[in-house]
Amino acid sequence: MKRIFAAALSTLALLGMAATAFATDIAVKGSTTVQPIMQKAVESFMAQNKGVSISISASGSGDGAKAIIDGSTPLAMMSREMKESEIKQAKEKGVNPKQIIIAYDCLTPVVNTANPVKNLTMAQLKDIYTGKVKDWKDLGGTPGQIVVVSRDSSSGTFEYWNEHVLKKERVFPGALMQASNGAVAQTVAKNKYAIAYVGLAYTHAPGLKAVTVEGVGGSVENTLNGTYPISRGLYLYTNGEPTGDVAKLVNFILSEAGQKIVSSVDYVPVKAPKGAAKKGKK
Repeated sequence: MKRIFAAALSTLALLGMAATAFATDIAVKGSTTVQPIMQKAVESFMAQNKGVSISISASGSGDGAKAIIDGSTPLAMMSREMKESEIKQAKEKGVNPKQIIIAYDCLTPVVNTANPVKNLTMAQLKDIYTGKVKDWKDLGGTPGQIVVVSRDSSSGTFEYWNEHVLKKERVFPGALMQASNGAVAQTVAKNKYAIAYVGLAYTHAPGLKAVTVEGVGGSVENTLNGTYPISRGLYLYTNGEPTGDVAKLVNFILSEAGQKIVSSVDYVPVKAPKGAAKKGKK
């Protein structure tokens, strides 16, 4: 009996070791804008694939690019396209970045709910973020110094805003630079004079009010019909063609179920009209 019991224990131990050996651990890194999509997608995917463990670390698109280049992630989240310099660096290390677009987004200006300003033009946003306009009274708001809140330079959101709104002019030196969309939202919620920009999924955070741009609100519909002026693509990057469980995860996100998740967190599914697709890739 003792021998049978010992043999059973050995068998269980071997099975446990085998299960551990065949379990897949995937570390996903990069954009905080893409994070809401990935978080929900990963939860659903792991529920259907019990042997797969996926962790998510969101600190900016620039960090996602670095992680693909140095091999610390098989799957990077990015809210911008990889730069030519990043691709060159990757190829020098034997990495072949493959871009996969999973959704579209519109960058939305947000203010504190106590701020009466409802609409801003592209020119006004540029003047705010370059420091040319410094008081809300000049924009039809309550007198008070504008507190400019921005993403930090490692963020794809920052780079897109810098290119498409600031036209590559330098951001106001007094801007409060934040490391994530969540940190941006918290800062604006606590300050009635603050203004910031976030991905569409973050506009519903407590204490925030979305501001229309050129009279057009940031929304799924206005991103799809091409009327919202600050739209972009959201991406995943892999080293070459994805394989194994990474490929399964990517395919899940691009599936009907995955694209419903994209919609559920207020982003725009990748299966958009061609006009909207072009708009998102600007």
